[in-house]
Amino acid sequence: MDAGEHIDLEITGVAHGGVFVGRHEGRVVFVPDTLPGERVRVRLTETRKKSFWRGEVAEVLTASPDRRPHVWAQAGLDHPAPERPGGADFGHIELERQRSLKRDVVRDALARIGRLDVPVEIEGARPRVDANGEVTATESADGTGWRTRVSLHVDEDGRVGPYAARSHTVVPVSELPLATAAVARAAARLRGTKPGRIDLVQPADGRVRVLPRPAGAPADPLVRETVVETAGDREFRLDAGGFWQVHRLAASTLHAMVTESLAGLGGLDGDARHLDLYGGVGLFAAAIGALIGPGAKVTTVESDERATEHAGANLADWVGARAETARVERWLAQLQATASPAERARISDGVVVLDPPRSGAGIEVTRAVARLTPRAVVYVACDPVALARDLAVFAEAGYRADEVRAVDLFPHSHHIEAVTTLIPVDRRG
Repeated sequence: MDAGEHIDLEITGVAHGGVFVGRHEGRVVFVPDTLPGERVRVRLTETRKKSFWRGEVAEVLTASPDRRPHVWAQAGLDHPAPERPGGADFGHIELERQRSLKRDVVRDALARIGRLDVPVEIEGARPRVDANGEVTATESADGTGWRTRVSLHVDEDGRVGPYAARSHTVVPVSELPLATAAVARAAARLRGTKPGRIDLVQPADGRVRVLPRPAGAPADPLVRETVVETAGDREFRLDAGGFWQVHRLAASTLHAMVTESLAGLGGLDGDARHLDLYGGVGLFAAAIGALIGPGAKVTTVESDERATEHAGANLADWVGARAETARVERWLAQLQATASPAERARISDGVVVLDPPRSGAGIEVTRAVARLTPRAVVYVACDPVALARDLAVFAEAGYRADEVRAVDLFPHSHHIEAVTTLIPVDRRG
């Protein structure tokens, strides 16, 4: 069959990346904008590969009871596909069903990619609680209004908007339902400037920063403005244009989950050396330090020099804290080459927190961490396939996870975070 032809499909499953799966005469067909249990008429868009085809929904023949009007009206099926904005590929699905589908994706990746049988549970973003135990923020009932960071694009004609789904075409939009109200208002006031990108950032003070990033031009000085974010009962300083979790509750949720994972080890050794790899501005290094106290010896490693500068300041409460700028794989190789037996012993008594980018830690880093023989590794992942691959490498090195705790910090999109603790088999009680 050729692209442009139509077929009818029963949708039977979900695949990583926000697409769903049906089969036509035994061949897998990947289709967005549907969900398992539906029968849909599909217009084929790619048929060149023998192993699978791709298509788009032309008509929903039998709708799932979990289908809802799209949370972002312009992304709904009643709009032409080239005009639908991306970023909300689960926006047509009831929220609890979204979470069960995401759990299925994590389970499938662990089993299929990692060859691992590990229980997976999923939860939503946790309420933010202040130092007095008072709840100060919760997830919205409909899963909207959570993005404190949004990147929009400007094309050659000056149009401003997100990219269309699975495209680099700029789509002007009248609303940004996943953004906070303040970010959405700021976006509505934007007018075309030079082609490139415009970032909107709303840190803890509530004021939205508009950060132009023209293509091929130096970044606006505001990108390096120092802003303050909060997680738990701590403040973290970082550049306005630097990395921070986009969901307004994500950093505090992940900080709490990592803290729980570390506390579950039964106490951290205050004399050991602990590592926070891909440490950013020190979010998880601070979790380690808070459990140990002022004498904590924790090193955070991050390739972004500005983030490392902020990490040094953010970790100033701990006299044994160090923030180092380096690529993690190179830093680990240097450590392996130069560490004394006494230093290796201190690292072996410590813990490692891994929070790699979407591509995962990778085989080189994973094996290097395992060779350090830390007491435990707490892995924070934002891609289930990369997580499964890395957990399989850890398993080969004798580190096993008893469970994976997934957390839905990106409602209405296919993205998912997960936290898991790996303990060497020979140290299990």
